Amino acid sequence: MLNVLDKTDTEIKTDVLSELKYDPSLKVTEIGVLVTDGIVTLTGYTTSFDEKLAAVHAVKRVAGVLAIADDIELHIPNANHRDDGEIAAAAAHKIGWSTTIPKGAIDITVRNGWIILEGEVEWWYQKNAAETVVRHLSGVHGVSNSISIKSTDKIPAVGMDIEAAIDRNAMLDASKIRVEIVGSKVILHGTVRTLAQREEAERIAWTAQGVCSVEDHLAVKWDTSGE
Repeated sequence: MLNVLDKTDTEIKTDVLSELKYDPSLKVTEIGVLVTDGIVTLTGYTTSFDEKLAAVHAVKRVAGVLAIADDIELHIPNANHRDDGEIAAAAAHKIGWSTTIPKGAIDITVRNGWIILEGEVEWWYQKNAAETVVRHLSGVHGVSNSISIKSTDKIPAVGMDIEAAIDRNAMLDASKIRVEIVGSKVILHGTVRTLAQREEAERIAWTAQGVCSVEDHLAVKWDTSGE
């Protein structure tokens, strides 16, 4: 098996292009890939914000990628263009119909196609759900999720729960990750093998009730055998 430390930038680029091509939601011919010292720069354009995010997430799954610079431009076709009022109305409709998001908890502002979400919820999954339902809307240029999470007195007890969830997770090596709790903040230390694993560890930390922020100090390193 190839040691990923020995992967060249050319090999990483080939794998990135293959992963982008493998995703049926992406038009790989419209996305450019540059790789320097394991850092992937995405160029070109997509026709929707959701497709732009999908391209970044696809690259996170590739072995050997240490970081991503997203320089993809958004070229929304005229047929899919929506003014701010239309986007705001559609976003309010989507959030209002969601069974996951508390009624009346989210404030929506749209400026130049960019959706800004504010408000307060009890759980991270509710915050995440609000972003997910609006980023698929036609005409959206981007989403800023500024929703806060209510702090509770349960946070000191969740450290072991987070560690247990990491240990159960098939994607992660729990022996390489340390969880620190400071007030309502979770701090992650250690190493992971891919950006996708780092994102998964963050998701697990956010899932615990009462967590208001997650500070991620996880390093992406492929050869962790000697640690």
